[in-house]
Amino acid sequence: MAPKVPSVRLNNGLEMPVLGLGTYLATEEEGIAAVKMAIDEGYRHIDTAYFYQNENQVGQAVRAKIAEGLIKREDVFIVTKVWNTYHAPEHVAEACQRSLDNLGLGYIDLFLIHWPMGWKFCGWTGDDLLPMNANGKSIDSDVDYLDTWKAMESLVKEGKVKSIGVSNFNSEQLTRLLANCEIKPVTNQVECNPGINQRKLIEFCRQRDIVITAYSPLGRPNMADPVVGTAGIPKHALDDPRVIAIGQKYGKSAGQVVLRYLVELGTLPIPKSSKLERIRQNIDIFDFSLTEEDIKLMDGFNTGGRTVPFHFSSEHKYFPFKLEY
Repeated sequence: MAPKVPSVRLNNGLEMPVLGLGTYLATEEEGIAAVKMAIDEGYRHIDTAYFYQNENQVGQAVRAKIAEGLIKREDVFIVTKVWNTYHAPEHVAEACQRSLDNLGLGYIDLFLIHWPMGWKFCGWTGDDLLPMNANGKSIDSDVDYLDTWKAMESLVKEGKVKSIGVSNFNSEQLTRLLANCEIKPVTNQVECNPGINQRKLIEFCRQRDIVITAYSPLGRPNMADPVVGTAGIPKHALDDPRVIAIGQKYGKSAGQVVLRYLVELGTLPIPKSSKLERIRQNIDIFDFSLTEEDIKLMDGFNTGGRTVPFHFSSEHKYFPFKLEY
């Protein structure tokens, strides 16, 4: 029996499952298989993006499960994102339409601005999603994300998307957006894991009725950074004997402890995996709770260090990581 994932009510009254499947780098057959497995295991929230170039695969997998009779379209919550090269208001509707066509699911549940920075538009070929100059820095546009947002609001009114939100926005950018919007963002999707637990941003958003979705919730353990940091202490919560011990107390893995911690912080984690065992483990976190001591220990991993620093766009006027949160 697949675990039942609770939902959170968004500020527009719609419901969003508190755990989803991340799909970054899950392309071709791997992407289709991962989404099918996830739906079989009870996932009802799938996160993709135009930039991931796997919307086709996500849509194909979801449609296959609808055809099987396992789910209806309204049972799944599909998130995708407008990419940085398409921030100009005249490109937003086209970007959305391309995502809709790729997915083939009729509408998008949640459409996000992937980053606050706009980059040079390089046409629609899909090859040039990372316009770079000779110094390896992004070629920026001066499009204001407020103008991008107005175009996003039109998509809601036209019924193409049910909800809109942002990703990688800091508190100042959110404040400015909230002061100038007609439709509030329902979510802010940011990197959130024990190494950067985002407590301040979570609280800031909670006060404004915005939900935090946690990407890279396990700190991208597939990255090739050393497992052991200074003084022989594991750099990563997943490798720490104390976290492993917390898991043993509940009959859970270190990864399940980390995901449970993020849920208890009030975030919606979207762990990525294409392995059945891991997909199964990642959703099986709703039958235990952490103690105050457990949470205090998990808080101790917070250094504010990012696994997705995005340095090559750091000169952009809307680069979000110049502030603490």
